[in-house]
Amino acid sequence: MIMQELVFFAICFIVLACCLLFRFIQGPSVADRAVAADSIDILADMALILFALYSGRSVFLDIALITALLGFIGSTIVARYLEGRL
Repeated sequence: MIMQELVFFAICFIVLACCLLFRFIQGPSVADRAVAADSIDILADMALILFALYSGRSVFLDIALITALLGFIGSTIVARYLEGRL
């Protein structure tokens, strides 16, 4: 039963990420696009973590950790650029 719930929530995270893709493409400002990209990254990481729990393979946890770190670094760089300090 718990495996079906993991798959359900992973699919929900992917659907939400696809909805955020609209904001990323058509955002009125660069800051909106940056927030949407960061949110997509977080949802994709959560889907990877749930898939790792579902499949029992820890390689997906490593991938989720790496993409979360790259997402943090990317959002920090974009924030510094928007602030004018880069």
